[in-house]
Amino acid sequence: MDEPQTLAGRRVALYVAGSIAAVKAGEVVTLLRKRGATVRVAMTAGAQHFITPLALQSLSGNPVAASVWDAPQGAAAGGHGMEHLSLSAWCEVQVAVAASADLIARLAVGIADDAVTTTALACHAPLLLAPAMETAMWEHPATQRNVATLTTRGAVLVGPGSGRLASGRVGPGRMAEPVEIVAAVERVLGGGVPAAVSPPERWLVGERVVITSGGTREPIDPVRYVGNRSSGKMGLALAHEALRLGAQVTLVTTVAPPPPQPNLDVVQVETAAQMLDAVSHAVVDARVLIMAAAVADYRPAQVAERKIKKSGDSLHLELVPAVDILRTLRGEHRRDGSHLYVVGFAAETDDLLHNAQRKLDEKGLDLIVANDVSRSGVGMGADDNAVTVIGPGGVLAEVSRAPKPEVARAIFEAIRAERGVNG
Repeated sequence: MDEPQTLAGRRVALYVAGSIAAVKAGEVVTLLRKRGATVRVAMTAGAQHFITPLALQSLSGNPVAASVWDAPQGAAAGGHGMEHLSLSAWCEVQVAVAASADLIARLAVGIADDAVTTTALACHAPLLLAPAMETAMWEHPATQRNVATLTTRGAVLVGPGSGRLASGRVGPGRMAEPVEIVAAVERVLGGGVPAAVSPPERWLVGERVVITSGGTREPIDPVRYVGNRSSGKMGLALAHEALRLGAQVTLVTTVAPPPPQPNLDVVQVETAAQMLDAVSHAVVDARVLIMAAAVADYRPAQVAERKIKKSGDSLHLELVPAVDILRTLRGEHRRDGSHLYVVGFAAETDDLLHNAQRKLDEKGLDLIVANDVSRSGVGMGADDNAVTVIGPGGVLAEVSRAPKPEVARAIFEAIRAERGVNG
């Protein structure tokens, strides 16, 4: 069966960096061309240890920029003899596959010393990053800070996922699959719509967005608590997307904070009561509140001042309802007449749409994001999610399994559409 020509006539600059995952670059090129795109490749010196320029030239049908000294050739050639300027002016989207920690760092700082970084620094097209590296490198604060810098500037992150790595270890750092990368390119380019009419970016400039993340912890004694499986990854992805769209962001979180970055304020809390207090202060000058945190429904009625010692007897805990943050805040903002756009999350194991719609109505939300947490590999604690976005009029969007940064992008597109923001 023929591939849908969703990228017919689109111009893609593919950057390949020095990671073992560079061997998958050929598959990305092939998939892009099957969808109708014209692909031109630039490579770092490290990438050429894993896949040859000749192989990518054969697959792309175009000369490969393997050195900053290469002369421009073909349709991208200009009269100035500088390949990086020709390629940067030609492309509609930049896609960095097997984006190593080194390449991400050089892009964040603005170093331009090879065919890839010189092209990227001269290019105004959207940048899509598909990182690939060992877990320790991905989780290092320097890498996370560099990624945050690039996403704040507008870069789109695809992955990394969690899986078996080149070292044989298992963990986050595995490059997204080629089909996921191509799907992200389609979303960035508007699924075949010319770039001139693609959805406007940075529509949140001048607005404050408050986002909650993680699972609250309700203490039993000084060392134990009642909690849940939330990792805070969805909330963090939403915060990065809001920053990319130009917002001032306040992240109220129960998990380790992201590296410091411009336009981001972080408030760390533990309990539902602390989160309510922090959010109440943060939303005073906010336009959007997204409650992605998994807030405890119940808390222990009494908190022991000292550690409860283990004995042979059963331990009985009396649980009482925890504060309902959404209901409390919605009531307050109805009374003061403010126009706070409130988005809730519904993590359900059954009757997903019915339960989410009921929560939307009962708590007076503007939007609710529902996800089935009984599914394996998505939702709480996972790198991927699959959600249904529901508004007062019914289902607005369904996002099948995708990395959480991509899900965050879809959620903000639904918010933009519902609020009637054109740019």
